[in-house]
Amino acid sequence: MQNNIPEKLKFLFVSKWGDMLDIAYAIQEEGNAVKMYIDYKPCKEIGDGFVPKARQWEKHINWADVIVFDYTGYGKIAEELRAAGKLVIGGTAYTDNLELDRSFGQAELKRHKIKILKYKEFTTFHEAIAYVQSSPNTYVIKPSGETQDYKQLLFVGKEEDGSDIVRVLKAYEKSWGDDMGTFQLQRRVNGVEVSVAAFFNGREFIKPINITFEHKKLFPKELGVSTGEMGTSMFWTEENPIFDATLKKMETTLANNKFVGHIDINCIVNGNGIYPLEFTTRFGFPQVYIQRAGIREPFGQMLWKVASGQTFTIKTKPGFQVGAYMVVPPFPYNDPETFKLFSKDAVVVVKKDNKKGIHPMHLKKVNGEWLITGDSGIAVLVAGTGTTMREAQRLMYSRINSVLINNSYYRTDIGDRWLEDSDRLWTWGLL
Repeated sequence: MQNNIPEKLKFLFVSKWGDMLDIAYAIQEEGNAVKMYIDYKPCKEIGDGFVPKARQWEKHINWADVIVFDYTGYGKIAEELRAAGKLVIGGTAYTDNLELDRSFGQAELKRHKIKILKYKEFTTFHEAIAYVQSSPNTYVIKPSGETQDYKQLLFVGKEEDGSDIVRVLKAYEKSWGDDMGTFQLQRRVNGVEVSVAAFFNGREFIKPINITFEHKKLFPKELGVSTGEMGTSMFWTEENPIFDATLKKMETTLANNKFVGHIDINCIVNGNGIYPLEFTTRFGFPQVYIQRAGIREPFGQMLWKVASGQTFTIKTKPGFQVGAYMVVPPFPYNDPETFKLFSKDAVVVVKKDNKKGIHPMHLKKVNGEWLITGDSGIAVLVAGTGTTMREAQRLMYSRINSVLINNSYYRTDIGDRWLEDSDRLWTWGLL
């Protein structure tokens, strides 16, 4: 059933860290009314001067046509609001658990007859060390729950006897004691890391599907600390074998849970199969900003159609989209003194004042100027699009060269992986 879309909508954004500024600002620029609430105190200034802010989001529930939650942990609240008749983009208690509790997520994949890698869960480093010593192999250390936000704790082993994992576990034991909480050791396999994602309207997946290649390490050529994300390349497609082997099998369960929002599953794929690693049951960052660069319809109207249960096809650009973060110290670390010294209130200058493809991240606007705020050091996301990956890259890096930010750094190879990865994916019949 297709309903008429109101000309002007009211959006209430409930953001954990302020990551929805770019989306809120874009939807406001489309002619809609927006209000944004930020939960994390050090990030409260994000969005000042860009969009109206809310001190207590609950007071604006009746005002909003659509309420958007941008992170896990709000699932139960989102369910209650939907049950009360509100249009909500956000998770459920079930989908929160898929992301936050790695073992639950893996168990659900197995229940849906989706192939998974062998893993074992631990609560103490002593037990994990003993396990690796008795079962030597290559492993990945994966924190669960809230601790998985500390990206520097994820460690990918390379030694076949697991000796590097043992050394890292012993170091964690000395530095964390047993305060890291629950974590997994997962068997490591070689292959192409790729994510499949889609919007879900409460009943079914909305096409096209988004295929994403993430670049998580701080430096080019996958060197340095894991940051969560430094940039991403992607394309949209109507059909994909990886999607059919993973997310598609969960469609009925997601419908039974009345999930409305965006869901992504990260996988390792090779000639032997498709191995899901982890869920993201919310907007991905920077994925959603780059997705917006590839969507040819007003983003606010698109979200309204998803939230109201419409069956439709998202209008997307052909070809590829690519995006890179421009960051400043102390990213990716949490160091308030360094941030205050090098980055707080630093100005973001764009040559010729052409901000197309330049997405504001943790910024505020003062007298028309973009200033860095928050505490993370994420300044802007710069995106490019093109009919080929190289074309999209050239546009993105041309735009990056037009942005002046003191002490900024970014990766210079976002999208390069595609050239080799695509050949392997075609060979394995996965594109």
